[in-house]
Amino acid sequence: MAPKSLTELIAQADERGLAASGLACLDRCLPLLVPDEEGGEPLRPLWAGVAEGEEAWGARLAEVRTALDGVDAQDDEAVGVRRMLGAAPAVWTGEQLREWADGCSAAALRIHRGLDGVDPAADSDWLAGCRASAEDAEADGLGPLVKGELRRQQQILETLDRTPGTGALRRVLDLSAEGRRVLAAAASRRARVRN
Repeated sequence: MAPKSLTELIAQADERGLAASGLACLDRCLPLLVPDEEGGEPLRPLWAGVAEGEEAWGARLAEVRTALDGVDAQDDEAVGVRRMLGAAPAVWTGEQLREWADGCSAAALRIHRGLDGVDPAADSDWLAGCRASAEDAEADGLGPLVKGELRRQQQILETLDRTPGTGALRRVLDLSAEGRRVLAAAASRRARVRN
């Protein structure tokens, strides 16, 4: 079977896949808003909401928003992370979750591009190009953080598509935790250079 592009994977995902994909993007970028000593702990209720599905999603989302409401966004990237959470739909429907997952995918890739030291606004075609390609070769010219994030997004959607039940979510959590550690380390390095 030919590999699918990220754009195709998002277009074909079901509600659970879309909710988990969008949340995983938010989870990996969370250290820009909340110190990574907490890991993904602030989002744990929302991960439970993905596992429980439609009945729990709205209440779990409200719980996470309340918990993070007092966290001050210190820079543009942290504001972007807060926007990802703010855009999450309270209603568990395919159309709204797809729009959110797609927006989170793009936002996470832009954040990683900035951490790669490239202005995310430069060369507006890069984002559509890398998300529309199913081949890693097409990612030439992208920095290592963007390539890693693109690969994780694809792996997460593929895992959710082919693995039923909680086993898929455990794998998604592992992939997301790995990405969160990578982003936290990159952000820490950049902070040291700036200081």
